[in-house]
Amino acid sequence: MTKILIVDDEPDVELLMKQRFRRQLKDNEFNLFFAHNGIEALELLSKDPEVRMVISDINMPEMDGLTLLDNIQKAYPDVMAIIVSAYGDMNNIRTAMNRGAFDFVTKPINFEDLTTTINKTLDHIKQLLSAEHTKNKLESILYELNIAKEIQQSILPKEFINNNILQVHAKMTPAKEVGGDFYDFFWINEDELGLVIADVSGKGVPAALFMTVSRTLIRAYATKEISPGKCLQKVNLLLENSNANNMFVTTFYGILNVKTKKFTYSNGGHNLPVLISNGQLSMLPATKDMALGIMPLEHFQENTIELKKNDLLFLYTDGVTEAMNKQDKCFGEEALQVILKNNLSLSAADTIEKVEIDLKAFTVGADQSDDITMLAIRYLGD
Repeated sequence: MTKILIVDDEPDVELLMKQRFRRQLKDNEFNLFFAHNGIEALELLSKDPEVRMVISDINMPEMDGLTLLDNIQKAYPDVMAIIVSAYGDMNNIRTAMNRGAFDFVTKPINFEDLTTTINKTLDHIKQLLSAEHTKNKLESILYELNIAKEIQQSILPKEFINNNILQVHAKMTPAKEVGGDFYDFFWINEDELGLVIADVSGKGVPAALFMTVSRTLIRAYATKEISPGKCLQKVNLLLENSNANNMFVTTFYGILNVKTKKFTYSNGGHNLPVLISNGQLSMLPATKDMALGIMPLEHFQENTIELKKNDLLFLYTDGVTEAMNKQDKCFGEEALQVILKNNLSLSAADTIEKVEIDLKAFTVGADQSDDITMLAIRYLGD
């Protein structure tokens, strides 16, 4: 129920208005309040922020309607003002409209016309309130998404490895506030390092939640020192069993033994990582397993390679190769491989930075369509 303030110095206005609008008052369409001049009106407005409409005469003692209108515009911009003036007083009416009056009615008042004007103003107030409510909801959602983004980013490793044996560096850039990609690396024991990169189907909040669950499960099983294939098999069964929304996550998980140089991995439907060894570039052989969460598979295959000194592994999600420019052309695997071939000696961190720079140059002016995640590992030797 909108509160309407009537401002007029004539003593019979209050009684007349209550009689004319008795049905609307009885039906709670609006409520009427009264003031005899601009000073009283401003005092009432200061005490009651729910007053959203003012109907004011122009000629009043102590503070006239035009001065009141100025004060309303400065202090209460959400209040809609209707000015009442004599029929021939068009100069004042024009001044009032220029100062922000929403509408006007003329004296002697035609109450049918006044009712129409009030209803039109009430509709406008409802639209403003609805827009304000929507704006507040959007601000609340954005605030929560920003918190979710901070939480998601905080669970990704930020302290990278850079010593005389190993370099590990990674970066995840979500397409929205939160994303479904993730990377991870962690020591299973003093010799074995677990390395994960994954991409959840979809984007936004649902993908981010599924990403968090997937990462937590992989870590939980990985730290039990089981093989990559066994780890993905167990995580897959849990995800598939409680996957009401039919989501899935492509996952690459490998274990590097820094003493034996053996790298054992299992690939659940993920992009094939790139191996740079002795100046040659190749793709790691696939293990031909599907993404996690689709079917209750009982076995995930594994492959093992031996890393040589200065070998580089580059893992990525399809947000890299499928990034689009303004002409809707994909960046592509060939462009990625050219960058890696031309920058063989870069560190793990610099390799990721170089790919990111070239990717931004390619997609300049286009919106990011998917999460972009990269994980690089350079084995420096004994």
